[in-house]
Amino acid sequence: MSAALDEGWADPQRLYREGRRARILLDAAREAAAEAVGCRTDELTFTASGTQAVRTGVGGVLVGRRRVGRHLIVSAVEHSSVLHSAEAFEAEGGSVTQVPVTRTGAVAVESYAGALRADTALACLQSANHEVGTEQPVAAVAEACRAAGVPLLVDAAQSLGWGRVAGDWSVLTAGARKWGGPAGVGLLVVRKGVRFAAREAEEFAGLPAIVAAAASLRAVRAEADQEAVRLRELTARIRVRVPELVPDVEVVGDPERRLPGIVTFSCLYVDGEALLHELDRAGFSVSSGSSCTSSTLTPSHVLRAMGVLSEGNVRVSLPAGVAEADVERFLAVLPGAVAGVRERLGAPVSPASAQVAEVREEALVVDALGRRCPIPVIELAKVIGDVPVGGMVRVLSDDEAARLDIPAWCEMRGQEYVGEEPADRGAAYVVRRLS
Repeated sequence: MSAALDEGWADPQRLYREGRRARILLDAAREAAAEAVGCRTDELTFTASGTQAVRTGVGGVLVGRRRVGRHLIVSAVEHSSVLHSAEAFEAEGGSVTQVPVTRTGAVAVESYAGALRADTALACLQSANHEVGTEQPVAAVAEACRAAGVPLLVDAAQSLGWGRVAGDWSVLTAGARKWGGPAGVGLLVVRKGVRFAAREAEEFAGLPAIVAAAASLRAVRAEADQEAVRLRELTARIRVRVPELVPDVEVVGDPERRLPGIVTFSCLYVDGEALLHELDRAGFSVSSGSSCTSSTLTPSHVLRAMGVLSEGNVRVSLPAGVAEADVERFLAVLPGAVAGVRERLGAPVSPASAQVAEVREEALVVDALGRRCPIPVIELAKVIGDVPVGGMVRVLSDDEAARLDIPAWCEMRGQEYVGEEPADRGAAYVVRRLS
């Protein structure tokens, strides 16, 4: 980037000396990026970000194929830029089919194939999930789309730094920041033969940043295979040891088909924001999809689609070159951090440690109205031991996360989630004790 600032400051579309020098740098960056993606240089465009690439890609295909129809297919765990584009398309009169995922976060190829229609203009599928690391069956879905004559747009932001995206896809997007390049650069690839509305010019993507993005992609790819092996071992270690070190933890995402450096888990009876602060004080910068860390107080759409526990959610991303000692120190610090948060929240040590709030219609009623994640689940856990086997508990809650976390708690604890009932305020979540 430093060298490009000296040599590539001019407009590459101009014919004077400095402009020609800038054009040489831009062409070289495009060639390097196209080689990494596995496409022709004239199929690749630089954009201002990965989000810009997604919006341009989705919009360009939908407009270009509007005579075919007004139907769009997306998965339930796509990046928000894809889902927001789908919402805008639907608001303009289009129809959208959202394909569900399994509990590991992967789509079923049959579900995508079944969603294809004669009026489908575009299908979208990420190469790997940004929150839980699960890789998607892109090649098989692309084959089904190709057979139906429908282009497939692949959001490859998370995976492109590790290798090319397999399959006969039609459109690809990515952002340089995800592979360690500078912010402000995205990639949009549109294969020849795909009907596409006129794309925007590349002038808004700064040339020095473009050069640095292409150089960084080439650099990380040169080490990707070797580093992937090392990071997979470290994430596998975290996946195995966290449940051993911390009770009441659900590790989420596919255990095998996954990105090398991402591992995600959720801790029962833990406030996600409080846990992230504890880990931050210990020197660990981690993320969360929990509603406890969201201004909207709603759980991550990815965790919701998977049907897994959202409270106390922690997403660990291991950067290239991370030391094994740092992973071991994280594993040493985590149990104390979780225990401290649980103690402050009054989480149950044993199933029957609290008094019942009320008895109505032969069911225990726990009033958790006005109390946020993870308090409704904590209160449920406190009283479940006071219920005879076969008895029921109704948890009253107006917290959106309860709709996801109470069923997830039931699955972890071997209890039956009966369902949701309407209430004067919020909802009543009914649980039957099985053991």
